Amino acid sequence: MTAEPSAAPLIERHRATLDKALQAIRTREYWSPHPEHPKAYGDGSGLGPAEGKAAFEALLGRRFELGPDGAEQPGTDDWTGGERSPYGIDLGVSYPHPDIDVLLPAMRAAMPSWRDAGPEARAAVCLEILARINARSHEYAHLVMHTTGQAFAMSFQAGGPHAQDRGLEAVAYAYEEQTRVPGTASWVKPQGKRDPLRLTTTFKAVPRGIALLVGCNTFPTWNGFPGLFASLATGNAVLVKPHPRAVLPLALTVRIARETLAEAGFAPDLVCLAAERPGEGLAKTLAVRPEIRIVDYTGSTAFGDWLETNARQAQVFTEKAGVNTVVIDSTGDYRGMLANLAFALSLYSGQMCTTPQNLLIPRTGIDTDAGHKSYDEVTTDLAAAVEGLLGDDARANALLGALVNPQVRERLDGAAALGKVVLASREVRHPDFPDAVVRTPVMVALDGSAPDSEAAYLSECFGPVSFAVAVDSTDAALDLLRRTVREQGAMTVGGYTTSAAVERALEEVCEEECAQLSLNLTGGVYVNQTAAFGDFHGSGGNPAANAALCDGAFVANRFRTVEVRRPA
Repeated sequence: MTAEPSAAPLIERHRATLDKALQAIRTREYWSPHPEHPKAYGDGSGLGPAEGKAAFEALLGRRFELGPDGAEQPGTDDWTGGERSPYGIDLGVSYPHPDIDVLLPAMRAAMPSWRDAGPEARAAVCLEILARINARSHEYAHLVMHTTGQAFAMSFQAGGPHAQDRGLEAVAYAYEEQTRVPGTASWVKPQGKRDPLRLTTTFKAVPRGIALLVGCNTFPTWNGFPGLFASLATGNAVLVKPHPRAVLPLALTVRIARETLAEAGFAPDLVCLAAERPGEGLAKTLAVRPEIRIVDYTGSTAFGDWLETNARQAQVFTEKAGVNTVVIDSTGDYRGMLANLAFALSLYSGQMCTTPQNLLIPRTGIDTDAGHKSYDEVTTDLAAAVEGLLGDDARANALLGALVNPQVRERLDGAAALGKVVLASREVRHPDFPDAVVRTPVMVALDGSAPDSEAAYLSECFGPVSFAVAVDSTDAALDLLRRTVREQGAMTVGGYTTSAAVERALEEVCEEECAQLSLNLTGGVYVNQTAAFGDFHGSGGNPAANAALCDGAFVANRFRTVEVRRPA
């Protein structure tokens, strides 16, 4: 039994943060309440570095209880696990396996009081969940590192504060959309000499039902928090189905959410975990259940397409694969361009859905502040920039992390057969984790006019593989960019040019094909990084994704508005 719901203390505690978040989504200026530097945590501000590592280690080799206070989620029929860190460690954690015929009814039963609490109370509880997650950012860093292969610094930032920002952003959009319509209205229609018609109408945001979050292996929190908090803040219960290789970060999130909900007087079964047995394919079973009314998914195009086709009873939000492209026409900062691209290609071994894959370069070369550079010079210099960046093994490990699964390594090893290798991959030894597979990127030169090259550059090659595609001209590059985004989709597009006409042409292609464009990045901002409140991750308008993180459309269809009319 839970206590009578009362979110008033949480509303008072978090209202100022919610107001700032609402302002940020309207101005699109930089803002974050979550410090991204590890030194900001500890000494009373959440777990410090040693405490976070100890908390992570305390989870290993045992059953993961969901609580709170021993009150496990209903319908557990078994325990399952099997995560192995990309750094070579068996985590040894087992999780409750659900009997969905028991679990789903319990989740539905938890929803009425949550629905009746209203948008402000729901937002406040969600912000309290996020605050508790934030206090454990050092713990999350280890969870993310040892399930995704990200290096520690990236695991801390992207898996911690940046993911928390994305969750908060979703809460702000959810609150904004739910409160767009007033709670009550007085409706008066004049009738000439007769008395006017008078009604009193109430409007209430009501949830769709149970939301299914299908987590991904590479960014379980960063990609998972937006859907989780968008659904929860709009009144839905959320069933979290993690990727079987990255359960632990989302399992801890479920535990924290359940504890927070129970303390606020709501049923903890509003947030539950669905860990699957090896090879079970539980996501496919859950996605078509009539109780599931929302699905959030990040992963392969094949399963994303399957969800969009078959989960017809649900509102489906997908982020799938795409072929991210950079058009290199000219630059006023050649060294800055090379350094920026080298970092973008190297970060997390290219295992980001936003990492550039195709670099479209005119075969006649490009004009730069360092003089005209031939196609061969551009590719050779970019390869040298990557080698310089990753030449020191300590720095290479800090940037690359470990390869997340064997399929990435297979694509990396097979890339050399696709064309001329201009940047060869090398193995990097990790001093702390000798079993980690750490590899530098490979770059392959392809002829954009050769039909046999299309199979390579017109399909996603996820991982540290890029193609330097020689094209006849910048106009040819623009045509290929348009075709790529239209047919394959893209999460990101980059462009380098000193020409206003080319810049406008790039904008035109991206506006028509609905792709997010970054121009002339030469400093500390990279094409594969997006920030909550400032940037939209994806557009929802090309085949790479049918939704953007995060905008009004991402939350508005997670609830409906029900009106009740009465004579005044």
